[in-house]
Amino acid sequence: MGTTTPPRTLAEALRARDDESLAGLLRARPDLLSPVPGDITQLATRAGTRASVVRALEHLDRFALQTAEALAIAPDPAPYGTLLGLLTGDGQDDGEQRDDVGAAIVAALPDALGTLREQALVWGEDDRLRLVRTARELLSPSPQHPSPTGLGPTVAEATAGMSPGRLQEILAAAGLPATHDPVSAVTALTALFTDRTRMGELLDTAPMEALAVLDRLVWGPPYGEVTPNPTPPVKWLRDRGLLLPVSTRTVVLPREAALHLRAGRAHRVPEPRPPVVAALAERDPQAVDRAAAGQAFSAVSTVEELLKHWNGGGPVVLRAGGLSVRELRKTAAALDVPEPVAAFWVELAYAAGLLASDGEADERYAPTPAYDEWLELPAEERWVSLATAWLTATRTSGLVGGQDAKGRALSALGPDLDRAAAPEVRHRVLALLDGLLAGTAPDPETVLARLRWERPLRGSAATTGETADLRSRIALWTLNEAELLGITGRGALASHTRALLTEGPAKAAGLLAPLLPEPLDHVLLQADLTAVAPGPLERPLADMLGALADIESKGGATVYRFTPGSVRRALDAGRTAADLHAFLAAHSRTPVPQPLSYLIDDVARRHGHLRIGAASSYLRCDDEAVLGEILADKRSAALRLRRIAPTVLAALADPASLLDGLREMGYAPAAESADGDVLITRAGARRTPPRSAPAPVPEGPPVPDTTLLGAAVRAIRAGDTAATVVHAQKDTAPATPPGALPRTTPAETLVTVQAAAMTGSAVWIGYVNADGAASQRVIAPVRVEGGFVTAYDHTADEIRTYPLHRITGAAELAE
Repeated sequence: MGTTTPPRTLAEALRARDDESLAGLLRARPDLLSPVPGDITQLATRAGTRASVVRALEHLDRFALQTAEALAIAPDPAPYGTLLGLLTGDGQDDGEQRDDVGAAIVAALPDALGTLREQALVWGEDDRLRLVRTARELLSPSPQHPSPTGLGPTVAEATAGMSPGRLQEILAAAGLPATHDPVSAVTALTALFTDRTRMGELLDTAPMEALAVLDRLVWGPPYGEVTPNPTPPVKWLRDRGLLLPVSTRTVVLPREAALHLRAGRAHRVPEPRPPVVAALAERDPQAVDRAAAGQAFSAVSTVEELLKHWNGGGPVVLRAGGLSVRELRKTAAALDVPEPVAAFWVELAYAAGLLASDGEADERYAPTPAYDEWLELPAEERWVSLATAWLTATRTSGLVGGQDAKGRALSALGPDLDRAAAPEVRHRVLALLDGLLAGTAPDPETVLARLRWERPLRGSAATTGETADLRSRIALWTLNEAELLGITGRGALASHTRALLTEGPAKAAGLLAPLLPEPLDHVLLQADLTAVAPGPLERPLADMLGALADIESKGGATVYRFTPGSVRRALDAGRTAADLHAFLAAHSRTPVPQPLSYLIDDVARRHGHLRIGAASSYLRCDDEAVLGEILADKRSAALRLRRIAPTVLAALADPASLLDGLREMGYAPAAESADGDVLITRAGARRTPPRSAPAPVPEGPPVPDTTLLGAAVRAIRAGDTAATVVHAQKDTAPATPPGALPRTTPAETLVTVQAAAMTGSAVWIGYVNADGAASQRVIAPVRVEGGFVTAYDHTADEIRTYPLHRITGAAELAE
C-alpha cells in the first residue's frame, strides 16, 4: 500500500494510492466523477454510497462477485487464508470439490481480489481484508434479502434476544457445559458448530430424517416454516440449536452449521473460470463470407425497398408515437417478411437516420434527405452505414409487440424501445464470435452462459425484473439480427465484419465489395407478360421497370409482371408507347414478345381518349358514343355526371375522384390542364426536413478519457492537500477546526494574498461562489489588483480570478 502502517479507513487506503491507481478507479467507476470530488475523503464517501456500490457490483464478473459474497460472510476484517478457505472449502466434502477447480480458484483469486481493490470495494492488506460496509450490507443475509450464497445469520445474530433459559436448554441438549453468561453460551455454541470433529460426532447421533431436513436447507434458502407441534426430527434439530427460531413459525439454519455441512464452502459451484464458447459447426470461411455478403446485399435492398415504399409519404404517426399494428402488418406484407423482421428493418432505417417523422400537422413517416445521399453510395458503403448504426443503436426492435412496465403495448418506432445495454451486449457477442476460428459458428447456449458469467445478476434480480432476462434476450436477438444484416454468414462471423470491428469501415467496405453481385443492365422478357431480372439491376433500369411492371416474386431472380394498370402507370408518368417499346428493346436479352407489344399499344390507344378538367370537373371526348355509354352505366351515378355538350360531361366530383372512378369502371382517362395539355402524374417523393439519427441512450456515465482522468486526479489531490495540510496560525488567531473554511478579516486576507504574490508561495483560502457553495482551495497568487486575485489554482489545475469579497479567509501553508 506504500505506507508503514495499515490504513484505518477507505479514505486512507485511497490516499495511499498512486495517481495511476486513482485513475483506474475513476475509469472503472465513472459515476464517481459526477461531479469531481473535492478531495480523497469525498471520493471515499461517494464510493461507499448505495447507488454507486450497486452499480459497481453489477459490473463484476461471476468469480469477482463470488469473492465479494464470500467476504460479506467472513469476519471483518478477514485474512486472505480465510477468504480462500470459503471459496475452496476444507477438502472434506466427499469429493464434490474437484482438485482442478480448487487449483483454478487459487490461481484466479488474486486477480479477482485485485479487481475488487481497484474498484474500492475491498481495501486493506492481505491479513486484514475489508469489504466496504455498503457492499457487506447488500450481500449479507437477512430474512428480507437472502444472501446470494444461501447462508443464514450467524449464531450470535440468530440468538440475539433469546432468553438465557432457552440458551441453557440448547447447551444441555448439545452436550455442552452450562453457563449463566449469555455471551459465553453463544461462544460455546459457535465453537461447537465450527469444530469439525465435535460437529461430526453430534450429527452422527442425529436421526436420518433430521439430516434430510438439513440437506434441504444447507444450500439455501436457510429458512423454514414449522408448526406449533414440530415433528421429532425438527424438534431434535431445534433442541440442539441446529435450527434457531426467527419467529413463532420460522426457523433458520445458522451460518456456522451450514458451513460445516458445506465443508466450509460459501458457494455450491464456485466459477473461477469463464465458460468456454463451444463451436456448433465449423464451415469453410469463404462460404461464410459469400453467405454473409448475400445477406448484406439483401439487407441493403430491403431497406431501399422499404423507403421506396414510403417514398410518397409513409404511414401516419400514432398519437403516442410509433407505428400502428396495422401499418406494421402492411409493411411486412409489402416486404414479404414476418412482422418482427419488418420491425427490425424499420427500426434499422430509423437508427441510420434514413427515416423519420415529417413533423407536419398530419404527421407521417417519410425518408429523410440523408436517404437520397445514401442511395448514391456504392452498395458496400451503404451496408457499412447500416451495420455501424446497428452496432451503436440502443433501439431494440425485439421488444416490439411486448408491453412496458405499465402494460402498454410497445410499437415499432415508438418512444419506449431504447435499452442502454443493447450496444454493449452486441459488441460483446461479436467479440466472442471474433475470438473463434474463422468459419466457426458458436453454440448460442454457450454464448449466453459466457455473458451471464461476465455480468451475473445479484440476488433476486436474477429471477425478477426485466433486466434479469433482457441481456440474454438481446444476445439472442443479436445473433438473429446479425444473420439478417450480413454481419454473420451461416452463424459464423464474416471477414468483413471482423475488419469493421477492428480496422474500420473503409477496410470492411473493401473486403465486402468483391463479394457483392454486379448490377445488371438487362432483363429477360417472356411471352407470359413477365420479365425476369437474373440479378440486381442498375438503378435507372430498376426504377423504370418498377414503374412499368409489378414485382411478382423476389429471390435470386426477380420476376416482374406487366398488366394494363402497370402500363397505364408508366403512361401517366409521361412516357409514350414509343418510349416503352424502345426501352424494352434496349434492355431485353430476348425479343420483345408480341403479347407485350400489343398490351402496350392497346393501353396507349385508350390512354387519354377521355379528358378530365375542373368544372368542378368535366369530362370530354370526341366520341359521343363513349360519353353516352358512361352516362348509361349505373356505376357512374356517384360521379353526378350530366351532358353539357355533345362531347362534354360535367361532374360534381373533383378531378382526382373522377379519374379514380372512371379507372375503376375500366376506362383509361387522362387529366388535362386549363390549356388542354395532358397532365403528367408522377408520384412525388416526400422528404422530411433534415433530421439527425437518434442518439443512443447511454448506460450510465460515459467512460472518461485519459485527459479528463488526469485532470480529475490532479484536482482531487489538490483538494486533498487543501483539506488535510497543516495550516500556519498566528499566535493571536484561534485554531481553525479541521475541514472548516479559514476565517480572516478582509484586511488580513488582502495582506496574506499580496505577500504570497510577492514571494510566489501558495496559500490556503476559503471561497464561496455565486451560488453560495463553499470550498477550500490552494492557490498561488500572481496578481492582486482591482479587488480581484489572479492565481494558479492547484485544485482546478488552471489560472483563475477570484473576487476578494468572496474569499472568507486566507492562511499560509505550514512548512
